[in-house]
Amino acid sequence: MNEAVIPSAALPKGPFGLRRNLLPAVLFLAFALAPLAVAFGADPFFQSILIRIMIFAIAAISLDLILGFGGMVSLGHAAFIGIGAYAVGILASHGIEEAHVQLPITLAVASLFALVTGAISLRTKGVYFIMITLAFAQMIMFFATSLSAYGGDDGLTIWTRSQVFGSDILGNRTIFYYVTFAVMLGCYLLCRAMVVSRFGRVLRGSKENPVRMEAIGFSPYRFQLAAYVIAGMMCSLAGFLLANQAEFVSPAYMSWQRSGELLIMVILGGLGSLHGAVIGAAALLLLEEGLAGFTEHWKIILGPLLVLVALFLRQGILGLLTGKKNND
Repeated sequence: MNEAVIPSAALPKGPFGLRRNLLPAVLFLAFALAPLAVAFGADPFFQSILIRIMIFAIAAISLDLILGFGGMVSLGHAAFIGIGAYAVGILASHGIEEAHVQLPITLAVASLFALVTGAISLRTKGVYFIMITLAFAQMIMFFATSLSAYGGDDGLTIWTRSQVFGSDILGNRTIFYYVTFAVMLGCYLLCRAMVVSRFGRVLRGSKENPVRMEAIGFSPYRFQLAAYVIAGMMCSLAGFLLANQAEFVSPAYMSWQRSGELLIMVILGGLGSLHGAVIGAAALLLLEEGLAGFTEHWKIILGPLLVLVALFLRQGILGLLTGKKNND
């Protein structure tokens, strides 16, 4: 049953006393108030980490839309991060630094790539869909590597952040933080609205029983393709912001390892919840940051932790917070 139609009194509480409908509000409020910690003396690097978390949360939310609600397991979703990042880098290298020019081009290229690759990929199912999305992502990654004029395998340095009508306001860390927060919140609200709409119900129905959906007059292919294109455009926004934050672009942004990390974020947080993707992104990146400061062999520790989550927290961290059981 969709949690949106369950009375709030009937929503279970987790061990931390959080109701499922309250958790997103608490989560986004925490992000909104986090810069105050820097104002009161916290290390500014903390704010940079949160910006990175929100950027990858945007990408994870977009993946959760097609994976958690559409059943499309993509191992090439990071390609859209690379498209967004390279759109900024390539345009900036030619002196086109205005965000109102870069952003439409980013979304247009991402939507075209998603439309073409999605139209082909969605002709397949299961493991074949996984492999063909991986193949498309590897193709565009090697294409970026071959662009020697734009750094090739070494990547491309961006000397200034995107301009907003001639102003360098994105160079201000706090303003850039809240721009990233607004994009993350907007993507979450857009996906939430789609999920509870007629479009979302058809998308979920196509995941559960595509034959029945066709029998009642809906084409799963069209709805899945539309969701795939929307998710790709949304993920390219993460690439746009990542290029501005790092002021650097690399083919590694669109590698299959990065796509795997996005899958881990979605599953770690809680598949099919949207705000679980935000939690998963925060958990994974903070774990990486903490363990990397503890030992250079931090992946040896992270791997078993993820295995334990997969075995004992089938609903992810969100299930632990809300008390949702593995068989819910």
